[in-house]
Amino acid sequence: MSSVAAHDLDVTGVARLVLDEREPLVQSGDAATGADYRLSILDTKVPPLYDIARSIPARCEALAPGANSYRFRCQPQLNADDSLLFPWALAGVVLISNWRDGSSYSSYFRGDGAFVETPLAELKAPSAALSRLALQYLALGVEHILFGLDHLLFVLGLMLLLGRRPQLPATDSHFMRYAKTITAFTLAHSLTLGAAVLGWVSVPTAPVESLIALSIVLLAREALGSRRGNTSLSTRKPWLVAFGFGLIHGFGFASALGELGLAAGDVPLALLFFNLGVELGQLGIAAGALIASVLIARMSDTPSMTGPTALLQSRLATAASYGLGGIALFWFIERLPSLGLA
Repeated sequence: MSSVAAHDLDVTGVARLVLDEREPLVQSGDAATGADYRLSILDTKVPPLYDIARSIPARCEALAPGANSYRFRCQPQLNADDSLLFPWALAGVVLISNWRDGSSYSSYFRGDGAFVETPLAELKAPSAALSRLALQYLALGVEHILFGLDHLLFVLGLMLLLGRRPQLPATDSHFMRYAKTITAFTLAHSLTLGAAVLGWVSVPTAPVESLIALSIVLLAREALGSRRGNTSLSTRKPWLVAFGFGLIHGFGFASALGELGLAAGDVPLALLFFNLGVELGQLGIAAGALIASVLIARMSDTPSMTGPTALLQSRLATAASYGLGGIALFWFIERLPSLGLA
């Protein structure tokens, strides 16, 4: 029987639920093939289920609710063909299932804007549950880097910094420079994300959000400097800068990801695939920037277009750097009140 402690719904709009399967209190006739269930909602801000009967299979009957939980009985017991349906406009739910044979599995289920359906097939078969969990968190990682504006702008800032190549060794290819920088950022935020989610380190959200905005401002400044021919450390070895700032961004990922709410044994897998998803998203952005850079370079090889194209490329990169820095500076100033400094 799992212990339940209610807390606020995390910033991602993901609710955490625990489903406990138990022997039926009354054993008579075919009742031995049935089971009693307790559904506990761990988040205080999740809307209540006014009619639990609408969320459970038709053959199941609702029982008197318990403290901070809903109870129901199914005859026969829940199986891999069943689903639970929740009338919540949430991003999704994490459901932990504790079966009476002693096994325990967890998985993340997406919402469709009106309901969240949780097919139990993913929680009845261990291999299916783990495969689905891995794919879900891989997709979450990709989405977070593509739609998490802070981190997206930081990666775009890295691309602007990498777009200008001052006297590099002949053996240091442009692609490898991109790959090393992006991988250094991923490695760094993986360290702090893992430490935060596993509870080894706790950092307040407000200073992290402010530092992330400041990191984008500084990166935009370095990108502008690189276009003017500066050869600072960030220009010569951008992967070191990416690693340093990545440590800060990792705490930001942890804040956005929220408390995973998974079974303890599933957390490492979820973290691994979330980070792989982030890496795929970043490499996708880097590949796009690299392809655009190559296409522009080929256009610039045309004698009649060399001057105008090179000038246009330079002006666009400069404008993008100023825009990036301006947005991040606005965020930084906007977030100062949360630090108690303004």
